[in-house]
Amino acid sequence: MSTFKKLASDTALYGLSTILARSINFALAPIQTYAFQKPSELASNVTLYAWIGVLMAIYTLGLETAFFRFAARNAGEDGAEEREKIFSRTTSIVLIASLLPTTLIVIFAHQIAQLLDYPGQEQFITWSALLLAIDAVVAIPFARLRVENKARRFIRAKVINILLNVTLCTFFIVICKDISEGDYLPALQPLASFIYRPEIGPGYILLANLLANGLYFLILRDAFAGFRFTFQWPVVQTLLIYSFPIMLTSLSGVVNQLTDRLLLRHFLPEGFYPGFTSEDALGIYGNCLKLSIFMALAVNSFKFAADPFFFSRAEDKNSPKLLAEVTKWFVIVCVVLWVGISLNLDVVGLLLRSPKYRTGLGVVPILLLANLFLGVYYNISFWFKLSDKTKYGTLITVVGAVITVVLNIVLIPKIGYMGCAWAFLVSTLAMTVLCYWLGEQHYPVPYHVGSALFYIGSAALLIYGTSLVKIPNLWVSVPYHLGLFALYLGVIAVVERDTVKMALKRIRK
Repeated sequence: MSTFKKLASDTALYGLSTILARSINFALAPIQTYAFQKPSELASNVTLYAWIGVLMAIYTLGLETAFFRFAARNAGEDGAEEREKIFSRTTSIVLIASLLPTTLIVIFAHQIAQLLDYPGQEQFITWSALLLAIDAVVAIPFARLRVENKARRFIRAKVINILLNVTLCTFFIVICKDISEGDYLPALQPLASFIYRPEIGPGYILLANLLANGLYFLILRDAFAGFRFTFQWPVVQTLLIYSFPIMLTSLSGVVNQLTDRLLLRHFLPEGFYPGFTSEDALGIYGNCLKLSIFMALAVNSFKFAADPFFFSRAEDKNSPKLLAEVTKWFVIVCVVLWVGISLNLDVVGLLLRSPKYRTGLGVVPILLLANLFLGVYYNISFWFKLSDKTKYGTLITVVGAVITVVLNIVLIPKIGYMGCAWAFLVSTLAMTVLCYWLGEQHYPVPYHVGSALFYIGSAALLIYGTSLVKIPNLWVSVPYHLGLFALYLGVIAVVERDTVKMALKRIRK
C-alpha cells in the first residue's frame, strides 16, 4: 500500500501543478474569445498550435522516455555520475535535433505560410519555430527533475511559466488592444497603439507563450547543472535505438490527437454550417475542444508521476498487480470527471464568452470520453516500455493514427466537426483494445476489466439519457444535474464501499 500511496502522492503533486497551470491557462479561453469575437480570427492559432504539437514529438526524439529508462538502471547514489552522463548525452542530442529544423523553418517561413494558406503570417511561423526549440531543449531537464523526485521544483517552474503566459496574453490582447481601440484610458492610447498592432492580432498569443517559455532557461538553471555537451556515436546510437520507436509512437499519438484540427478546414464543405465559414468552424471546434482539457490534465498528472514510478519498479514482481489496481482507480476518477463536466455543459459552456463558440458544445462529451480511453491506453502501455518492446507501441499508435485520418476524411464532409470528435473516440478505443490484447500475450496484468466496463457504460447511459432532457432555465438545470452527479458518486461509493471505508479509517488516523 505504501507504493500505491507514493504514486498517489506524486500524482497529486504533479496534478496540483497541472491543474493550477491548466486552470489558469484555461482562463485564456474566455480571454481569447472576448478579444476575438469572430471564430475565424483564432483559426490560424488553432492550426499553428496543432503543428507545434506534431513537430514537438520529432524534436525530442522520444529521449525523455529513454532518459527515464537508462537513468532507472543507475538508481541510487552509486549511479549519480552515470545519470549525469546520460542527462548530458540526451540533452546534447536534443540540442542538435532542434537546431536544424528550427533554422529551416525560420528561413522558409514565407513558403510555409503560403503552404498553410495563411499568407502574411511569416512572423507567427518564426515564433512557433523558436517556441518549439525552447520546449524541446527544456524537456530533458524537466524529466531530470521527475527522476530526482524534485516535484516541487517542477511545479514551481510550470506555475511561473503559466502565470507569466496568461499575464502577457492578457496584457497584449485585452489591455493594450482595448486601450488602442479607445475603450478606456485615452491618455495611454499612443503607447498602447505602439505595442498592439492589429495586423498581429491573435499572433500575440504565440508571442506571450514564447516570452514566457524563454524564462525557463533562468528558472531551470539548476536542472541544467553538470551539463556537458557530448556526442559519442556508439552511445548516441544506443539511445536512439531505444528512443526512435518511442518517437514514432509519440508522433503517431500526436497526429492522432491533432489531425482533426489540421483537416477540418480543408475537408469541411463550404456553407456546411449556415452563417459560418470553414475557418469559423475550426475556431469554434478548437475552442470547444479546450473544455475537454480537464480530462487531459488528469491523464497528464498521472503520466508525470507514473513514468519514473513504474520504471523504478521494473523488476518488482508485484508491479503487474499494482498496475492493475492503479488503472482501476484511474478509470474511476476519469469517469467522475467525464460525468461531472458532461452533465453541466450548460454552465461550463459559459466560459466561452461569445455565443458563436457555444454552438459546438456537442463535441465535448465525445472528446472527454476519447481522452479517457487515451489515458487508459497510457496506463496499460507500460508493458511494452518495461519489457523493452517499444516496437509494439509504434504499431498501436500508427494503427490509431490511420483510423483517425481515414475517419476524419470520411466523416467531416458528412457531420462536420462532430466527425472529428467521433474519429478521435474510435481511434483511442481501438488503440486501448489492441494494446490490452497484445499486452496480455507479452506482459499479463490482472486488470479489472469488468469494473471499467461497468463504470464507463453506466456513465455513458447517464450522459446520453440526460442529454435528451432539455432544460433552458439554469436555475432548474443546475440543481437537477448536480443532483444526478451526486447520485452517481453515491453509486460509486456503494460499489467501492470496502475501499472507501479503508480510506476513511486512514484519514481518521
